[in-house]
Parts: sequence; C-alpha cells; structure tokens
Amino acid sequence: MASNRHLGRIVALQTLYEYDFRMTVTEQSVELSEILDRNISRYKETIDDKAFITNLVNGVDKNTKKLDETIGPIAPEWPVEQIARIDKIILRMSLYELLIDDDVPPKVVINEAVELAKAFGGENSSKFINGVLGTAYRQKTGEIDEKHQKKPAEKKSAKKPLKSSPKKKATKPTKVKKKKS
Repeated sequence: MASNRHLGRIVALQTLYEYDFRMTVTEQSVELSEILDRNISRYKETIDDKAFITNLVNGVDKNTKKLDETIGPIAPEWPVEQIARIDKIILRMSLYELLIDDDVPPKVVINEAVELAKAFGGENSSKFINGVLGTAYRQKTGEIDEKHQKKPAEKKSAKKPLKSSPKKKATKPTKVKKKKS
C-alpha cells in the first residue's frame, strides 16, 4: 500500500502541475476533474486507492490560498510566486497532508515530499522542501513559535565556483653540491 500511495502522490503531483500550468496561461477550458480522471485512468491497473488521490488533489485545490499563506512566513526569502512550480506544488501537497488532512504520519509526509523533490525538482529542491516542511512541523508541534524561528528555510542557489588561490611564483630548483667523501 505504501508504494501505491507513493504512485498516488506522483499522479496527484502531475495533475496539480498540469492544472496550475494551464491556469497560469489562462486556458479557458481547464477542468481539474478531467485532468485527474485522465491521469488516474493511465494507472488504473496499478492504483487501488483512487480516493486518496482524489482527496489529495481536491484538498490542495480547495486550500491553495491557505497553503500559500503558510509557505510565505516559513520561506520569507522565496515569495510563493518565485518558487519553482514543481516545488510549490510539492509543498502545497505536503502541507495539506501535514496540517489539514493529518491522516499520514508527519515523518512519512516529509519523506515523501523529499523523494518527490529528488525525482522531479531541481538540484536543491529536496533540501529546500525538507527545510520548509521541517519548520512547518516544528511550528505545528510547538517546538518553535512563529516569531522566534531559529532560521527560515532558504532555497539555495547554484553552487558558486571556489575562488582559486593566487598562483605562487615558480622557482628554479637549486642545485645541491655533494660532498666528496
């Protein structure tokens, strides 16, 4: 069942990604239910828990504004509009499972989100998502309060090349005279 839920999250991610993209380009005829039905039908032989996927997709869609408002204070260096679409959707899905529909244990939710980010996100997506969700979890459990966060999650930029050290001036080898014995 666990791998089935993992596949379910992938289908939900694909569905929400397509829907978000099509809504962004202001496509007039986009229907979330049609995208969801099409994506579920592609995996109908493998997926047993279609209700899980439907609940996740519809829950994220219904709570998108609330979820985005949750992301903002946790990742202040990255406004929601600037977060990569795939990362944003993984965060929405995970925050929905973590904070609203807490049917799945928090560690499982965070682990699944990190795995999705590794598979579908950018180079630093998994670290960013892990940081945001870790902060959200600590806030939920009261380990830290919102005003006294130790360090907000930041999305790391691409690695900068290391500065090279100044070249040393080449020196000629000195000849050593051997003593005659």
